[in-house]
Amino acid sequence: MTVMNRQYTLADSDFEFFQRLITVQTGIVINETKKELVYSRLSKRIRALGLSGFSEYIDLLRNVDSKDELVAVINAITTNLTAFFREEHHFEYIEQTLLPELIRKNRNSKKIRIWSAGCSTGEEPYSLAMVLAENLGADWDWKILATDIDTDVLNTARSRIYSAERITGISAERQKRWLKKGTGPNSGLVQIKKELGEHISFNPLNLMDRPWPMSGKFDFIFCRNVIIYFDMPTKTKLVERYADQLVDDGHLFIGHSESLFQVTDRYDSVGNTIYRKR
Repeated sequence: MTVMNRQYTLADSDFEFFQRLITVQTGIVINETKKELVYSRLSKRIRALGLSGFSEYIDLLRNVDSKDELVAVINAITTNLTAFFREEHHFEYIEQTLLPELIRKNRNSKKIRIWSAGCSTGEEPYSLAMVLAENLGADWDWKILATDIDTDVLNTARSRIYSAERITGISAERQKRWLKKGTGPNSGLVQIKKELGEHISFNPLNLMDRPWPMSGKFDFIFCRNVIIYFDMPTKTKLVERYADQLVDDGHLFIGHSESLFQVTDRYDSVGNTIYRKR
């Protein structure tokens, strides 16, 4: 089937090229239901570049010097749906169960390391930062590595600026403590306070890269609503690499529609989409 729309045509062979490209570059599987999404998002790039259509765009991507445009394709196709304190039970588990464990376990080093993998526009790591800042003393050394393949969303995250309608998941008490409301021309915007941002490093990372650039291990990893886009062999490899990157008894948090059942035996389930490394 060929998707026809306005000035461009997305032939089956063109769509198959983008399917292969995205899977090879990111591990994400793009099925037939995503044709309209691919057309919609990439036609904007074609228009911006002044090209004649998808065939010319593919020729450009096949050029050895097209690395920047490859990043643009990945940014356009990857989906970035997130919210502050999304799947609230995860944050409740951290506050009520995991942090008390880590405070006892790491009482000598007073050090906690966290990875937010697929952090999108930053709501997840900032939510984590609020919980840690509220529950750890000033003498604790805690840091969050926040990564995403999409460089555009990372720029949004680094700015710490969000529209007011994006903060509905944050309690009034936390809003008062951790947010600054814009005035005048910035009315309708809020900014996360700098003191939270200082604990978070936002870096681009393709989860398919080998090796990963970090050397230390993490006390827990958030990788939510990411593995759902991968085929089974890729899921297995990824979550087992996460296990290698976790400390003993480290935790992995995944998305509400995801499961590690029959994916790997390297974790035990300790809660709803919460796993502990064996």
